[in-house]
Amino acid sequence: MHILFQNGLLLPCDDKHRTLRADLRVENGIITEIGPHLIPGGAQKIDASRNWILPGFVQTHIHLCQSLFRGMAEDRALMEWLGERIWPLEAAHDENSTHLSARLGIVEMLLGGTTAFMDMGSLRHTDAIFEACQSFGVRASVGRALMDRENPAGLHASAEANLRGACEEADRWHNQGRLRYAFAPRFVPSCTDGLLRDCVVEARKRGAMLHTHASENTDELALVRSLTGKGNIAYLGDVGLLGPDVGLAHCIHLDEHEIQLLSETGTRVLHCPSSNMKLASGIAPIPELLDRGVHVSLGADGAPCNNRLDAFSEMRHAGLLQCLRVGAGSLSAEKILRMATLSGAEALGLADQVGSLTVGKKADILLLNADSPALLSGADPVDLVVYSAGPEHVESVYIEGDRRVHRGRVTGWDAPLEAEQVRKAAKAVAERAQL
Repeated sequence: MHILFQNGLLLPCDDKHRTLRADLRVENGIITEIGPHLIPGGAQKIDASRNWILPGFVQTHIHLCQSLFRGMAEDRALMEWLGERIWPLEAAHDENSTHLSARLGIVEMLLGGTTAFMDMGSLRHTDAIFEACQSFGVRASVGRALMDRENPAGLHASAEANLRGACEEADRWHNQGRLRYAFAPRFVPSCTDGLLRDCVVEARKRGAMLHTHASENTDELALVRSLTGKGNIAYLGDVGLLGPDVGLAHCIHLDEHEIQLLSETGTRVLHCPSSNMKLASGIAPIPELLDRGVHVSLGADGAPCNNRLDAFSEMRHAGLLQCLRVGAGSLSAEKILRMATLSGAEALGLADQVGSLTVGKKADILLLNADSPALLSGADPVDLVVYSAGPEHVESVYIEGDRRVHRGRVTGWDAPLEAEQVRKAAKAVAERAQL
């Protein structure tokens, strides 16, 4: 496959902080040349003169198994949201509903320009999520949500069963094409000390990511201290769950010592601003984290605590929240766009492959319609992408040069047929959960 995108406005997201009008050549799924007036040389020519071209977004914290639950867990803070709604709903999933939920979430993300992500599943049916990812050709790190402390929904299993299942899934899926495994203990209150420590050992034995939630809610912090006698981040350090192979979702409630620990260990913070607002969890101190050298990327979290799986919304909210909390200009659009692209790729260990428009990287790219009214301005396109653009402005999405989205249609998604299947599955899950 040989494609030449001609005369597009490129936003490379490569830390050089510039845009450029240029051609971009893709051969066999790889970006091979960037520059003005490139010779076609037999390539399929695409006129991109009315497009902005960006690397595909990388979301680092998603729950695809929850896509069917959108709108079913409203008006609750985290612990009630989990106990009263999410855990009963996840426990009511079967393999088919999990697969449909994952497909639904993937399609929504693709339509919004997300081409890579890290997902935390539930306790069961992780293979169904991997199969959905494989069918759409996305770049995904996925793992079951490990839980061995008892809860009223029955969404728990012994530490041995948890770990055995995760290891078997990792052996099936890790490094299979664009797929990777991420060991995912849900959070400290749902996991015993032994499970957490053994999980770390097994993940690092395989070179897999570790993915969990941390310091999202003040009630959660109090529970962690009552269980462990320590603060959340300090305890995670004790069991080995800090480091550049660890992604911690949220990290809202941190003290200076905890920020220093995150910085010293290179731990990845996965910022979910819309979810943090909806669950009334708080506002993460992102400018302070970045100033201290903590690595931060973006994720939408799950549909029931956000209602959208949209990288544009997360960028916009990431900036606006810090304007409100710290002051105007406290988090630049350049930093936010990097968090949604190259920083996400770094967090997932994919920066050598994706995250920027760079010769030698995979051609995971998106094209925005620059003639859209919301983007018609003489302003810096970076500012407009972060604060004005949305999924409705995405014209095309490519993964390794293969077009997966074009003008609102996703390859491999039969909208009328699958919409009806999703509606039936969502109703059935809610009925089984007795909600």
